[in-house]
Amino acid sequence: MSHSFHPSSLREYDIRGIVGKTLSEDDAYALGRSFGTLVRRGGGGKVAVGRDGRESSPAFETALVRGLTGSGVDVVRVGVGPTPMLYYAEAELVGVGGGIQITGSHNPPEYNGFKMVLGHSAFFGEEIQKVGRMAAAGDWEEGNGSVEDDEVLDRYVDRLLQDFDGGPFRIGWDAGNGAAGPAVEKLTAKLPGEHHLLYTDIDARFPNHHPDPTDERNLEDLKALVREKRLDFGVAFDGDGDRIGAVDGEGRVIWGDQLLAILAEPVLQAEPGSTIIADVKASQALFDRIAELGGKPCMWKTGHSLIKSKMKETGAPLAGEMSGHIFFAHQFYGFDDALYAAVRLIRAVTGLGESLTALKSAMPKVINTPEMRFQVDESRKFAVVDEVLDRLSADGADVNRTDGARVTTPDGWWLLRASNTQDVLVARAEAKDEAGLERLVAQIDAQLGLSGIERGPQAGH
Repeated sequence: MSHSFHPSSLREYDIRGIVGKTLSEDDAYALGRSFGTLVRRGGGGKVAVGRDGRESSPAFETALVRGLTGSGVDVVRVGVGPTPMLYYAEAELVGVGGGIQITGSHNPPEYNGFKMVLGHSAFFGEEIQKVGRMAAAGDWEEGNGSVEDDEVLDRYVDRLLQDFDGGPFRIGWDAGNGAAGPAVEKLTAKLPGEHHLLYTDIDARFPNHHPDPTDERNLEDLKALVREKRLDFGVAFDGDGDRIGAVDGEGRVIWGDQLLAILAEPVLQAEPGSTIIADVKASQALFDRIAELGGKPCMWKTGHSLIKSKMKETGAPLAGEMSGHIFFAHQFYGFDDALYAAVRLIRAVTGLGESLTALKSAMPKVINTPEMRFQVDESRKFAVVDEVLDRLSADGADVNRTDGARVTTPDGWWLLRASNTQDVLVARAEAKDEAGLERLVAQIDAQLGLSGIERGPQAGH
């Protein structure tokens, strides 16, 4: 037996597609066979399997488990919950050596997919391509593994509260009808303070708003709740609970890099001089703040798997991305967990002795573009970035090549990079005033023009 995945479904960080079109139960079975084979050949261990609340997830789970056990691997089903709960199970359950979460993350309801972890490390890039090659060759071990159920939700929530030293706040929580809802209900019941919950019932149709807190339109209900009840702040989660959004007491958005600036302060008090990582989209104000607090700022490539690997390499206790992935290795496991980030935010605000609103107000005033995403042919996207880099080098520009081109000028900085997961280029700029921002965006457009590309209509996620 062999199986061919739809080429678009094997992505850089996960496997993802449209149910019934580019992703099927056959794919789930084949993934189980390939992943199970890798586990057996790599020293064994059980595989933990979790799922989100999408309508297709139970059927995908059945097929995936059939594939894993068919390769001779024992499976522990941990039930419905956020992706970080699966990561927790993989890290903590005795005898477990790998994990797969069935989730469409923050994608629309017709999508689903799989996020994987093996040996407590991110499973991505070439490893995902290898799964595809093994399936195409039918290169699978044979066996007859067992299946057991181990509901870990309560233990997971208790783990989030380990070392808790936060004061009582009045907080709004928006789970966006995603997989984090039940965990949010259990968590807030154990936290001090007053908690107002939105959309914690899992609903695969996402009837209230799309579960992506990085898009400000999806935070309107949370902002209204915070203002109406005069709460201290609010937090929101994406569809599978690994990305966080936040608003202060005035309903102002606290972006991913601003959250990281707040979360870094107590971590650097605990571990002076340590490295804090952020992706290339983050504000210069964040890197400056980390240095000011005595930390070592490290700018790294965008992508949760890439950041996790860099954390292991540098021993960084904390990392984050503009997209709201926050990774704590300090007192935690080093993976991205939005519920844990919310708990750490409560602890940080308590320890810093200021309101979140005051902390936001004290931040340097910079203005930036939203993330501009535009369609470019897959065959051109990396080539365009290379052409831009060549021209900038020839011009003697101040360029950081960590992930695409990040160019610093007296006005501020701009970034152009190719998405790892879609046929889009991503651009962003930040300046101290509107005039400076216009000059930076004009530089982006000029460089794109020289490569025969116009920054056309925005591409979606």
